Amino acid sequence: MVHDVARAVRDHLRRRGVCLRTLGVGAALREAAARLTGRQVLEEVRWCGCAHSFHVRLDSSDVPTFRQVFVKDEYGFETDRPPRTIVDAGANIGLASILFANRYPGARIVAIEPEAANFALLQANVAPYPAIIPVQAALWCTDGEIDLLDPGLGHWGYMIDPPESPEHGPARVCHRVRALTVERVIDEFGLGRLDLLKVDIEGAEREVFSDTSRWIDRVDAIIVEEHDRLKPGCSASIRQGTPDFTTQWQQGENLFLVRDGRIGPRRRLVRRPFATRHRPRP
Repeated sequence: MVHDVARAVRDHLRRRGVCLRTLGVGAALREAAARLTGRQVLEEVRWCGCAHSFHVRLDSSDVPTFRQVFVKDEYGFETDRPPRTIVDAGANIGLASILFANRYPGARIVAIEPEAANFALLQANVAPYPAIIPVQAALWCTDGEIDLLDPGLGHWGYMIDPPESPEHGPARVCHRVRALTVERVIDEFGLGRLDLLKVDIEGAEREVFSDTSRWIDRVDAIIVEEHDRLKPGCSASIRQGTPDFTTQWQQGENLFLVRDGRIGPRRRLVRRPFATRHRPRP
């Protein structure tokens, strides 16, 4: 019991610190108020380099996600040939898709997110970008329908299978959702070939990469977050399914795998200034 309380206090302080460092004092105060009242508060974010503002939910995993994507630039890379086709699997509220759309304005981006509330905010955030196609679905090893589970990991932690690590309790079923293979996504949206496949799907990468024979030759570069802490075997499945991706590096929580040298590690991290404006939840 004491251990659980101490962990809860540490998590609370860490979240407050992330919001303060990322969005400033005003947002941190609004986040604390949101936690006390139990109300969800949307924060409008204007980021230098983005053509349009977007929203994050305070007192949620949206804030550390924003920090990873924009402040730490964990999806940043160098390239002489900007990607033209991108799939963002596990798009959450659309932040990585927005980053890609602004850096590579000629790219067509399919943003895949299974959870209903995340998807609603994703749709609103990417609405000003006609090149981003939002799709409510889960990337999986077969096409069809599947249950989406909530293991209690926050808005960034919805899963197809329950976590296999012992510290997590039972997961509840959120709702049914469409399941799509990478091959189906490429064909259904007429992408032909993927310049970039970004994958952050909370352990489902173990199944998605278990048999890549029907689609891996149509993908040039992959950015994937490995979730062995939730489902052992994810890393092994990814490496088994990408034998021809000879260039690899780790950047933040993400593993980059590249087939032909089209992209390379970023040379340096540039942190850009930003401003935020508060908007009450509609």
